[in-house]
Amino acid sequence: MLGEVQERIRSFMDQVGNPNVSHLFSQVVCGKMLRSKLILAICPHHPKVIDLCAVIEMIQSASLLHDDVIDESETRRGQSSLNAVFGNKNSIMLGDVFYSKAFFELTKIDDRVARCISNAVVELSRGEIDDVFMGESFNSDKEKYFQMLRDKTASLIAASAESAAILSGLDSAKYRDYGLNLGIAFQIVDDLLDVTQDERILGKPVMNDFKEGKSTLPYILLYEALGEDQRKILISYFREDKIDAQKWFKEHFYKYNIIPLVIAEARKYGNLAIASIKDQNNRLLEEVVESMIYREF
Repeated sequence: MLGEVQERIRSFMDQVGNPNVSHLFSQVVCGKMLRSKLILAICPHHPKVIDLCAVIEMIQSASLLHDDVIDESETRRGQSSLNAVFGNKNSIMLGDVFYSKAFFELTKIDDRVARCISNAVVELSRGEIDDVFMGESFNSDKEKYFQMLRDKTASLIAASAESAAILSGLDSAKYRDYGLNLGIAFQIVDDLLDVTQDERILGKPVMNDFKEGKSTLPYILLYEALGEDQRKILISYFREDKIDAQKWFKEHFYKYNIIPLVIAEARKYGNLAIASIKDQNNRLLEEVVESMIYREF
């Protein structure tokens, strides 16, 4: 059914009726479609489910296009990013087309779903703004990190699960909790992979987050574990692209047992996600979490 979702997105973009938009869209690399997988696992038979998935994936694509411009990213999923090839203006405008068309199609689904997803996009945008401001200096405040993460990453995952539950007539609050906790676990895992995997697997430079000004959980936990003098060293490496910095962080992540601490945090939220829908008898949703939090790091 994911193939059907991709075809629906292509159909929606064709309806825009602009060859330049079509050309730019053809260069967008499709991701793993996690949000669509959740929706289809919750609500596989509703007549509007493919449209809902397409809308969600278009919103996600729009946010990533804008994200790459904000972060000045050169790559996306192991390939040159759209902004690197076609410039920031085209990347921003294609993102706007995705957003606009997605909201147009969203009005045809269900008013409750439209309100749910629209609110999630407000939260997502709020998280993007916080992320930019937090990037001005190293952030050692875990609560700020988690609030930004809930908004920027988890909000759309939560809305996807909640919307699917609404269409299926299920307890939408339980599925929203599932999606929110899954989204938090998902981002913690992503932050962890940035410091544990090599460039070939990541499709981007190692420890790229810190160089881009992102104070992710591994760095925050390390900061908490360090003495005052070493904290100054950590802060001095913020936004720096130095081999010495990578070596220093790898050494200190190991010395202070940071990686297991981050894994435990991801698993905590993953287990909360499973607990949210334990009485719903949806093994597919449980497997999504398990495959994410019990993988190799």
